[in-house]
Amino acid sequence: MGYRDTIDRYIQEENVGALLEKSAEFHGHICSFSAYGVKAGFYAMQQLALTNEGMEEVLAIVEANNCFSDGIQLVTGCTFGNNALVFKDLGKTAVTVISRKTSQAIRMALKKDYWESRKAVYPELFDLFDTMVTRREKVSEAQKQRFFLQAEQMARTEIKVPAEEIFGIQKMEAEMPNYAPIHDSAVCALCGESVMETRARIRGGAPACISCIKDPYFYLDGFGIGYKEGKSEHSS
Repeated sequence: MGYRDTIDRYIQEENVGALLEKSAEFHGHICSFSAYGVKAGFYAMQQLALTNEGMEEVLAIVEANNCFSDGIQLVTGCTFGNNALVFKDLGKTAVTVISRKTSQAIRMALKKDYWESRKAVYPELFDLFDTMVTRREKVSEAQKQRFFLQAEQMARTEIKVPAEEIFGIQKMEAEMPNYAPIHDSAVCALCGESVMETRARIRGGAPACISCIKDPYFYLDGFGIGYKEGKSEHSS
C-alpha cells in the first residue's frame, strides 16, 4: 500500500470534499483559501493524470505563502522537504503544477473578480475575518466559533464550484528544472552542529556555520522572503 493511496483514490473518485477534510489535518482548520488550494491541486493532478511518490516526479510552483499553498501541498504531495515545492514570492494566489515525465504543466490563478464577488455572498465572514485576522482584535468565544463555522461553510460550498469559474487556467509545456542536488555535511568547529556543506563558511581553516559567525542569511516567514543581518542562534 502506498502512503498516498487514500489521496490518490479521492482524486480518482473526484471526491474533493474528502480531500478538503484531509487538508485540515495538515492546515489545522478548513477555510476558503485552503479549499481553493485543494481545488487547484485536484484539478491539476487529474488533468495531468499524476500520482506522486515524493521523488520530484511532480513539481508545484506556488506564488504566495498563504493558506492556498497548504491545500496544494496536501493534494499534490509537493513539499519543501521533498524538494518538489518551489516558492516564488510574487504575492499571487497561483500555482503551476508540472509533470517531470511529460513536461506538461498547468498554471492556475485565482480570478480577482471571482474573489471580489465572494464578499457579497459571505458578508459576515468577511467582516469577522477583517476583525480577527486583519486587525487582530479580541473577540468573544462565540464570535470566534462563528468565524470558524462560517469559514468551513464557505469552503465546503466553494469546493463544489467548477475550477474554470474560480481560476484563470493555462496549460503549457514547462522548462524542466534539474533535480535538487544532494550535498555533504560539515561540522561547525564552533558549535559542533552539522551543517550543509554549501552553507558552511571557512574560518581559521575550519568550517563554521552561519549562525556562529553571524553572517547574513535569507529566511521565509508570514511576510515572505526576507534578509537578516547575522545574529548568533547560539548566544545566551
